[in-house]
Amino acid sequence: MAAVALVTPAGLAFAGVQVADAATSTDGVRLVSAGKNIKAERWDNGDGFSVDLDLGLNIVAGREPLEIRATRKSYADPIVAQLIRGDDRVTLPKALVTDFAGLKQLTTVTIKNTKGTVVRRYWTNFCPNSYDSVRTRPDAPAQTPYPTGCADGNPFVLGAVWGVQAGWSASTSDVPTHGKPFDLPVGKYSVTVVVNPPYQKLFGLTAKDATVALNLSVVKPSVSAEALRKSAATSTDEHQHGPQVFQAPTKRPVTKKAGPGPRPDLRSLPAWGISLSKEPKNKWYVNFGATVWNAGNSPLLVDGFRRSGQGLMDAYQYFFDADGNQVGAVPAGTMEWDARAGHNHWHFTDFAQYNLLKADQKQVARSGKEAFCLANTDAVDYTIPLAKWRPNNTDLSTSCGMQTSVGVREVLDIGNGDTYTQDRPGQSFDITGLPNGTYYIQVKANPAGKLSEVSAANNTSLRKIVLGGTAKKRTLTVPPVNGIKG
Repeated sequence: MAAVALVTPAGLAFAGVQVADAATSTDGVRLVSAGKNIKAERWDNGDGFSVDLDLGLNIVAGREPLEIRATRKSYADPIVAQLIRGDDRVTLPKALVTDFAGLKQLTTVTIKNTKGTVVRRYWTNFCPNSYDSVRTRPDAPAQTPYPTGCADGNPFVLGAVWGVQAGWSASTSDVPTHGKPFDLPVGKYSVTVVVNPPYQKLFGLTAKDATVALNLSVVKPSVSAEALRKSAATSTDEHQHGPQVFQAPTKRPVTKKAGPGPRPDLRSLPAWGISLSKEPKNKWYVNFGATVWNAGNSPLLVDGFRRSGQGLMDAYQYFFDADGNQVGAVPAGTMEWDARAGHNHWHFTDFAQYNLLKADQKQVARSGKEAFCLANTDAVDYTIPLAKWRPNNTDLSTSCGMQTSVGVREVLDIGNGDTYTQDRPGQSFDITGLPNGTYYIQVKANPAGKLSEVSAANNTSLRKIVLGGTAKKRTLTVPPVNGIKG
């Protein structure tokens, strides 16, 4: 196998990079391994072999947290990332943070065969918000405040917080920056992983703490791919529930309007993930994703109370003071049970509305999506004050109750957004009979005004699209928003 060269891309120079000297408060940041001897299985994926590589590497913070905040003032402005050291801020080179998915090219991984020849060398990126972060010493803080995961889907995120709690770990990626799997023949290898120079200087790592040497053994898989497929095909769901008898509570909260104080502020992001699909009988649809997020100084908290014997709940919005004490509650419509496949949860009505407008912004179509299960699916801006970095309800399974529920609480926390993808007939826009031309996808939060919030002036967003082609082959063009193509 020929030697592999590593070519530095434009914009990320590993020598002479201008980064401020690290302060002593971050001393102790280091790259560590779970063990020196690593075993990797070589799999036949049907279209070629690849190794299932897990190097077990982690970045461990020292006596102070490792915290980075990335934000942009608007979609027309670049992302600016800063390392937070108490009251100090160190701005990272632009090449290290180009999106909200994390840090670019944290490590260089070099793999050599027994002859000392480099057979593979690649970079890996790094998301400090590791899902499996744990503390690494007994005197470390018991909890970490930092989010889990880095934003890598929604193109209209405005701000992110990445961090490793003091004395905690964050696993590094083993996936090359190009994202492609690679193969290594069965055998013995040596692996060297080095934190790249810009990060060594930024985090104050010594050369020793920035380098890990490993022994790698590539072996044949212990179980065949065919056996794994058969095992998956015969697995069953053990969580089977029979019919249950329920009685809904009869009491509702005392209605009390709160005076001036903290409120949620619902804002709509531009529609994204827009695509065109063709259904039978030459029916054409525009699919899209829509995000409404909370930029206020209070969570949007709605409780549902079931009407006895019915698939309907009465919904109430709650208000809180600056200390988080409940100070009011008002009716906010209803929640309804949705028994359709793919749903099977309680929907809160009147949260958002999606319309398709002509160039003169007159409505020509409306999405059938009119009820929602609120969940904190997207971290839109964790740099705003009071943002909830670790929300509890992040998907439908944690947010929306069961058919037997007598009550449901749905929450949209500060800094978080709720995204729905409209890609089903009835929810996506039927554009079969629409003429070619310019249209706008309108995302409108709180359309009936049933929810109390800071301002309704920012509830609506418009995303331009252009329809073309013929009845048998429609086309769709989606102009970028300040260069953002999502």
